[in-house]
Amino acid sequence: MMTANEIRDSFLKFFASKGCTIVPSAPMVLKGDPTLMFTNAGMNQFKDIILGNVEKKFSRAADSQKCLRASGKHNDLEEVGHDTYHHTMFEMLGNWSFGDYFKEEAISWAWEYLVDVLKLDPKNLYATVFEGSPEEGVERDNEAAAIWERYLPKDHILDGNKHDNFWQMGDTGPCGPCSEIHYDSRSDEEKAALSGRELVNKDHPQVIEIWNIVFMQYNRMADASLEKLPAHVIDTGMGFERLVRTLQGKTSNYDTDIFQPIIGVIGNLSGLKYGENEKTDIAMRVIADHIRTISFAIADGQLPSNAKAGYVIRRILRRAVRYAYTYLGQKEAFLYKLLPILIETMGGAYPELKAQNELIVKVIKEEEDSFLRTLENGIKRINAIMEETKAAGKTVIDGKEAFTLFDTYGFPLDLTELIARESGMTIDAEGFQANMQAQKERARNAAAVENGDWVELHAGTTEFVGYDFAEAETEVLRYRSIKQKNKTQYQVVLEKTPFYGEMGGQVGDKGTLTFGEEVIPVVDTKRENNLAVHIIEKLPQDITAPVVARINEEDRIALECNHTATHILDYCLRQVLGTHVEQKGSLVTPQSLRFDFSHFQKVTDEELRQVEHMANDMVRQAIALEEHRNMPIEEAKKMGAIALFGEKYGDEVRVVKFGPSVELCGGCHISNTGRIGMIRIIMETSVAAGVRRIEAITGKAVEEALDAQQDLIRDLKALFNNAPNLLQTIQKTLQDDANLKKQVEEFKHEKEQQMKQKLAEAATTIKGFEVIKFIGALEADSAKNIAFQLRAENAKAIVVFGTEFQGRPTLTVAVGDEAKEAGFNASNLVKGAAKLIQGGGGGQPHFAQAGGKNAAGLGDAVNAILSAIEA
Repeated sequence: MMTANEIRDSFLKFFASKGCTIVPSAPMVLKGDPTLMFTNAGMNQFKDIILGNVEKKFSRAADSQKCLRASGKHNDLEEVGHDTYHHTMFEMLGNWSFGDYFKEEAISWAWEYLVDVLKLDPKNLYATVFEGSPEEGVERDNEAAAIWERYLPKDHILDGNKHDNFWQMGDTGPCGPCSEIHYDSRSDEEKAALSGRELVNKDHPQVIEIWNIVFMQYNRMADASLEKLPAHVIDTGMGFERLVRTLQGKTSNYDTDIFQPIIGVIGNLSGLKYGENEKTDIAMRVIADHIRTISFAIADGQLPSNAKAGYVIRRILRRAVRYAYTYLGQKEAFLYKLLPILIETMGGAYPELKAQNELIVKVIKEEEDSFLRTLENGIKRINAIMEETKAAGKTVIDGKEAFTLFDTYGFPLDLTELIARESGMTIDAEGFQANMQAQKERARNAAAVENGDWVELHAGTTEFVGYDFAEAETEVLRYRSIKQKNKTQYQVVLEKTPFYGEMGGQVGDKGTLTFGEEVIPVVDTKRENNLAVHIIEKLPQDITAPVVARINEEDRIALECNHTATHILDYCLRQVLGTHVEQKGSLVTPQSLRFDFSHFQKVTDEELRQVEHMANDMVRQAIALEEHRNMPIEEAKKMGAIALFGEKYGDEVRVVKFGPSVELCGGCHISNTGRIGMIRIIMETSVAAGVRRIEAITGKAVEEALDAQQDLIRDLKALFNNAPNLLQTIQKTLQDDANLKKQVEEFKHEKEQQMKQKLAEAATTIKGFEVIKFIGALEADSAKNIAFQLRAENAKAIVVFGTEFQGRPTLTVAVGDEAKEAGFNASNLVKGAAKLIQGGGGGQPHFAQAGGKNAAGLGDAVNAILSAIEA
């Protein structure tokens, strides 16, 4: 029986004998192709040759390419380990022709290699050919079928549809029919009961595709039409793992000598035996697959990270750690110990593994150690979530909770689903995806953030002292680097801190960390895993030194005023609008506050003024803060404390009370409402159906706003010559302006009518239709108005305008109903000529416009449209 290494070697030697240049595998991680993160097919490294972007150095080639499919279109990750043939990293054996040999050689050599060299039983082979596509004018691939008929009986040659048997690089570009080779490895009894042809492309685990031969003979155009390529290309791909399985007579890829040595070491390290338990078998297969992917990615220069390709690798690594932890009892780093056996089995073909051995081991171990710490907390959290869900009489875990596990603890959805399934529960996948999509939308508006690993100096958690103190003597527990928009910052966690981490709508504090004589500014404070994380721009010289943490007191006092004002406004809104008002969101900063609440119509100016007056009355009463920390939640409810709907609270809560305003709140508040000074509502808007938003300012900000308002009124009076009645004067000016605009519009309409008449009289006849042409200065809106009127008045009209206004050229085409029925399409006519004015546009069959940059090209563009009409 041939070993995997011997099989790979035989493939390369066979095609070398056919004149193919043996090309080394390209890196699995792609750096120069913005459309791909990883090499996912053998053709990736030849893409530029196929597209003609580079000069080819050879016309025939063969290789064994390492590939990765774990995200995007080819997402096999969820299947890996659970079936017998899906993998994240796999090898693709391929042979290529760039304008050299074609179908005859490709098929005959495939047969020669499989049957004559590898000695596969031809009775078990099936081939598929493209059935054709009448709508695209592509016939059945009779040429390929005729070649196959020399080797296979007709009932072993099947027609395949466009999905299975027509390959294309993308929406446009080289493409063509393909011919798949399938192998039936079932028992003789099974074959006698049901022909293998009935199972081809039916996802049967023992009737599998082993080779795909693509005949690139067309070029897909932008309009989806097909043109013949001047030089044909052969692109073949044979799954190495599947081929080895077939030759070694196995029913699973994982039973071959590609994976069994790794699985053997996994068994030895874990004290478990493969083949005795389904769950541990799956775990061993997952780990055996994933260690290859992780190691090759690191060897190719892609380290695990929280962004793009690095995140994919981190996700795969963490999935392996999770299976080792849960099913193999591995509570300490484990994967890195598999590197020696991986190098032993694959290092000969891929020497980069041995060359990068030290780096791979170090990176994997550090990643494992980091994730194992997170995993412990994450598993505790998901267990708590499941208990809470069951206590509520439910079996479906909230999608938001699943997303939090993903976002905070690195639990991919499939891992959370796996844990839930073990307890007879499911996940709200739609809710998870909704939260994921929301995060992606946020990510599109900000650069990706890359987080370094935590450097732990001391164990422990943070004590928040910011309710009572503005500074604290403390020490650094841990820190790490973060990179965003090419800017590196650092996150620091302290043993004790007065800094409030952003939460519940209240932004994080700013201030300083003083290490001896060195003062480090804190630019923000975030909350992560319920810890205050201090953001600094640089690390101190000695981060292990004692530190004094001091907040910016001026900002904190302003923020506390705004937070207390938010509570007051919440109470007043309920009094004025009704008890249906519930908080739906908030933002509290030192500069202002924002409060979202349920209400089904716009709050009137009178209601807003009433709310504002009531709130300021509470300010003038100088109501002292009544705070209750660690109060039993039932007792808090008896006090009338308002809890946010959907928010989860512990058994003990913090109650913040200002007179009649009683709320559960963990934020920072001013000691007395009198210190707020004044509250002024500056905006009221809608943010969603049934949700309104008010924005307000307090104290010094109100004073500054009143000053600005007074200055504006003074400037307006000066602008209108200090008119005694400013409002009346402005109203008269606006009315005069409206009257003038009306006169201008009437004048424009009159001129458009005159122009329309002249153009209609100057129409020329082409193919029985009246073509109305104009090139000159005219606003685009006027051109549109005239064109619509001309087509409405003449069903045979074809209007072609090339106009320019303030340096901007516009093409306008309108087609009368009869002209449209005759096949003239305004949108197509405009699109074809728009490039001549360096622009683009379109519209509908009866009317279209295109704007551009090159007014000098208007004449050529109009002539191009006229030529298209005459054609």
